Amino acid sequence: MPQLNVDQLKAKAHDIRKLIIRITTEAGSGHPTSSLSACDVVTALYFGGFMKYDPQKPQDPGRDRFILSKGHACPVLYSAMAEAGYFPVDEIMTLRKLGSPYEGHPNMRRLKGIEASTGSLGQGLSIGVGHALAGRMDKQGFRVYVMLGDGEMGEGQVWEAIASADKYKLGNLTAIIDQNGYQQTGSTREVLDLTDFQPKLEAFGWHVQTINGNDMGEVVAALKASTAVTDRPTAIVSRTQKGFGILPLLQQENDTNYHGKPLSKELAEKALALLG
Repeated sequence: MPQLNVDQLKAKAHDIRKLIIRITTEAGSGHPTSSLSACDVVTALYFGGFMKYDPQKPQDPGRDRFILSKGHACPVLYSAMAEAGYFPVDEIMTLRKLGSPYEGHPNMRRLKGIEASTGSLGQGLSIGVGHALAGRMDKQGFRVYVMLGDGEMGEGQVWEAIASADKYKLGNLTAIIDQNGYQQTGSTREVLDLTDFQPKLEAFGWHVQTINGNDMGEVVAALKASTAVTDRPTAIVSRTQKGFGILPLLQQENDTNYHGKPLSKELAEKALALLG
């Protein structure tokens, strides 16, 4: 389990962002901007010493679990897992190609290390509650991390899971809301404004932090604080920018949402140059 410092994590996130752009442009489809916003948190989880895992033993009962409820952002998950050694980096270049196990949403039946087949939004946290309860029943000390999109917070099932996690005092569960401000059809404020999330979650009994999710220092500090809480579930409201790292290019395109479409080869070249 690697444990990089903040500067090293920034560099790793930089590499993962470039991979996200490469694989989605190669695929000609996918969700690069939804993946870019979540990149810092996912990088910290896999490389900051917060998750216990062994790529050679993906079914180890004591492993920590990460569930990407916003499954359409799987390019960030595949890229991080490839960097962590679950599978060769070159393989993820087949993203969304016919016959490839690197599907447009994570499929736990086709890839080792995927904890849940997600993408039907609103289900990931319920699955995470199940994992956390199972860990308690089996007397395993693992922790469960679930990343949700702010758009899927409008799903009723999410709030049932939030209530259930408090009822069972799941101190081994951490929910991370990637609040990038957009969903498929527009801004979350226009579609269904549920912000601010922190007081709502606190009303359900959760321990909650709100951070800049594209600031690696804040991400690391928040994850450290969440692991210290063991008597109730924890949440991190991670305020991010969709397309973080290449936002100036998206502004030039007059589309800061850029949902569900890859960068053209020309735009990808500019994006990779911008990232250095």
